Amino acid sequence: MKKKCAGPGLSEGAQIKYNAGKDPAEEKLQYICRQFRIPGEIVSWKRLSGGHINEAYYAEVSDGINVREYLIQRVNTYVFHDPAAVMKNIELITRHLMDKETAPERRQRLHYHHTADGKNYLVLQGTAAAACVGTAAGSKGTRPASTEVSEYWRLCNYIESSVSFEEAAGDAEVLRKAGQAFGRFERQMEDFDAAQLTETIPHFHDTAWRLQTLFDIAERDPLGRVKDALSELALIREHAEFGRTLCRQIERGELPLRVTHNDTKTNNVLFDRETHEPLVVIDLDTCMPGLVCHDFGDTIRFAACTAGEDEADGMHLDLGLFRAYTEGYLSEMGGVLTEAELDSLPVGAAVITLELASRFLADYLTGDKYFRVDEKRPGHNLRRARAQLTLFQDMMKHMEDMSRIVRETARGVKAGHKDTSF
Repeated sequence: MKKKCAGPGLSEGAQIKYNAGKDPAEEKLQYICRQFRIPGEIVSWKRLSGGHINEAYYAEVSDGINVREYLIQRVNTYVFHDPAAVMKNIELITRHLMDKETAPERRQRLHYHHTADGKNYLVLQGTAAAACVGTAAGSKGTRPASTEVSEYWRLCNYIESSVSFEEAAGDAEVLRKAGQAFGRFERQMEDFDAAQLTETIPHFHDTAWRLQTLFDIAERDPLGRVKDALSELALIREHAEFGRTLCRQIERGELPLRVTHNDTKTNNVLFDRETHEPLVVIDLDTCMPGLVCHDFGDTIRFAACTAGEDEADGMHLDLGLFRAYTEGYLSEMGGVLTEAELDSLPVGAAVITLELASRFLADYLTGDKYFRVDEKRPGHNLRRARAQLTLFQDMMKHMEDMSRIVRETARGVKAGHKDTSF
């Protein structure tokens, strides 16, 4: 069990002046806090190692009376080409959710702080952005100054007395409660007009596009790495038609688009440290219009399995954990989903696992630019792809079992609710 900061702000073109003899990393973080109008000074901070995408720091700030905790993040602009649009989405979603909460509940929700000009993000340009925060807490390296460098930063509250689980470690109760948390998030967003949201990563869960992108990259073989992944490419090609299943259903209008989280790992739910009740869903960068089966399936892929995301050995689907998550998720969403959406849940688990395998493999073939890799483990993204393909194959063997569990759970939810839509 690992504790994780909540959530993931900033003023256009801001510049930092560093004091002689001071750690530029800490000075930069101090400056960012001031731009977000946080009273006091940072008394301790550290870089957080979790996550594939953004760079994050935990900071304790003292105003001389109280010490408050914050999360400070630099948005990855390679992944998110329009960080301002990402932050606009987050503002809309958090306000919508906050309006549905009682005052005590709001204290356990994400709050993104704003700069004096009303933005929930800060842009650092030129030498200010080029000052390196470093690869570990306290490091002092610098990057070459450049007027072309721009960084987008944001700052939010750290949810006190919370923990997250980097891995569910076979804990069915964690999966059940994570299902409740993500199901509740989607249910609360049901009356939100998804058309208000910007598609922050185009084609994010367009599996047909993802697969074709991989095949095009493999054809070009820009780094000569295809020879290391021939069997993986062959397996993906073999199942490409199945991978396009959900895309065809969207085209036929069989599945509705809803507000979805699109990164539903168990470590994106914060739990109460003592009771382990779910408190809040975090990391809202990829919230967009999408399919609920993608959200459902991503948690299954990540947590209802028997090995780590990059471990092919011993990797298979754990149906007990699948059932636990399904029970938690449908306890919130069972009265909302259509028949077609219920049928899509197990399909979504397999499709998104195949899709992510193709994304890991594409990143490996192009030089590991998207997903953060462990530099001590050459071929990290290739190993990730192999592990996901192993899991995908096991999911395909158990498709009928998954469908049966979804239907059994849905009937149980229906029996417990007077008003349901299925």
